[in-house]
Amino acid sequence: MPTLFTKIILGEIPAHKVAETDDFLAFLDIHPLQMGHVLVIPKTEIDYIFDIHDKLYTNMMLFAKVVAKAIKIAMPCTKVGVAVIGLEVPHAHIHLIPMNHVADMDFSKPKLNPTQVELSEVALKIVNAMPEVS
Repeated sequence: MPTLFTKIILGEIPAHKVAETDDFLAFLDIHPLQMGHVLVIPKTEIDYIFDIHDKLYTNMMLFAKVVAKAIKIAMPCTKVGVAVIGLEVPHAHIHLIPMNHVADMDFSKPKLNPTQVELSEVALKIVNAMPEVS
């Protein structure tokens, strides 16, 4: 049975995509910790990030780096935090979260509930920041 993320990759579930390659997809978390919270996933359905073969893993981190740079431009912050938890969805993923304080990465805090319009606006800001990143 395909994961939620595989359904997003296949277009069966809509998502606010910010970057995509043949191997990876980056899209906004719909219940973010901070506005601009992005999930980076491989298009290959692999549950555990450390089961990804080395070349794909390395390329995923490089893809995440490009996305993180765009997030930092689009959502001014001190840094973009990185977290890999992988318990909620059995599909490897990296969280990229704009942060100004350590507490901005606290997954036990209540999540935000932005509107679809707010998510669209944030996604557009990140997409527009991509060309500046190269």
